[in-house]
Amino acid sequence: MSNETNSRGLPLAGIRVLDMSQYEAGAACTEVLAWLGADVVKVENPKGGDPGRRSYKDESDADSWYFLLFNANKKSITIDAKSPDGLALIKSLAAKADIFVENFAPGVIERLGLGPDVLREINPRLIYSQIKGFGRGSANEQTLAFDMIAQAAAGLTSITGFAGGPPVRLGVTLGDTGTGMLLAISILAALHRRANTGHGEHLHVAMQDAMLHYNRIGFSAQALRGKAAARVGNKLVSGANPPCGLYHCKPFGANDYICVYTSHNNPDHWRRVLEVIGRSDLIGDPRYSTHAARVEHEAEIDDLISTWAAHHDKYEAEKLLGSAGIPAGAVRDTQELHNDANFEQRGIMQWVDHPQRGRFKMPGWPVQHDGATTEIHAAPLLGENADAVLADWLGAGPNETAAEESQYEGDAKQ
Repeated sequence: MSNETNSRGLPLAGIRVLDMSQYEAGAACTEVLAWLGADVVKVENPKGGDPGRRSYKDESDADSWYFLLFNANKKSITIDAKSPDGLALIKSLAAKADIFVENFAPGVIERLGLGPDVLREINPRLIYSQIKGFGRGSANEQTLAFDMIAQAAAGLTSITGFAGGPPVRLGVTLGDTGTGMLLAISILAALHRRANTGHGEHLHVAMQDAMLHYNRIGFSAQALRGKAAARVGNKLVSGANPPCGLYHCKPFGANDYICVYTSHNNPDHWRRVLEVIGRSDLIGDPRYSTHAARVEHEAEIDDLISTWAAHHDKYEAEKLLGSAGIPAGAVRDTQELHNDANFEQRGIMQWVDHPQRGRFKMPGWPVQHDGATTEIHAAPLLGENADAVLADWLGAGPNETAAEESQYEGDAKQ
């Protein structure tokens, strides 16, 4: 494995994050902060904790894989936020925090008595961060949203899929994780500003608005054509750029495809393609010699590459095209990626030991800091770190932490 660094050697070492997020959008944001070295403490309901712990479960006594992959490198403490004592404890923790993150349904955090005005009065340096489904002042401000709702509401599904077919949801949860990434970036900017001003900020991002941001390519296509961007399958929404697409390779399994992309700004790409596929005789052919001509004859070009691809497996095709300077990549499924030792050697995939799930491999933070990747630690069990958090953040001794835990758990059972 490549060099790894612990949280003490990372940029956010010493930064405290009070994390009241759940499921994925907020959890993805705070996981990034944890991977960058922040001390992230999940505040969870004693009655089951983050609902993500129970999402897509396969074992009743173990936290879900979904939860484990979005909550690595964090700590967990259980507090009943609806009890007076629990509320007081959260406020005490917020007074010591640098960052607060939540993504409850609209109005929930305010009804709990933990809204931005309350916590920022307690701690003016606090960066109070919220994720909601729809923007403040929008018609759907109070509407609940999950990943695919945000994708649909921001037009991503409208440009995903094949012409003549229905809109298609993206395979990845960009509505959740993508929103979390944008919030994490803004949190880092707020930390930088606070270093100069001494004051925190109130950050608010809506999932629909975040996905609209990611849909800039769709709006560029609309501006180009003067109408709504269309679904074009594996082609480019912004415009035809042949050859560009996925081509089936032997042995013609579900993911036996090679993705090929050529730039119209680099005419050599097309020449190289013809040389690799054994059709140098077509170099200079007026049907394909310009970008405009290739657009007109795109179907013929696809047939040429499909015929060639059918004689190679996807990895052979990738090597032949790539070594010739043609942008190309084999379609890999999650099992192939899991088994690829190179990701493990570089620290991009890491083995994690979990008390319930045992030893498993998961993706981590892909950005290297001075050549080192962040070491991944397993997501916490529910309430696992209560003693350490209360001692570290509030200076509570063993007797005090035991008494506090007992009191808050008792409140939760009432």
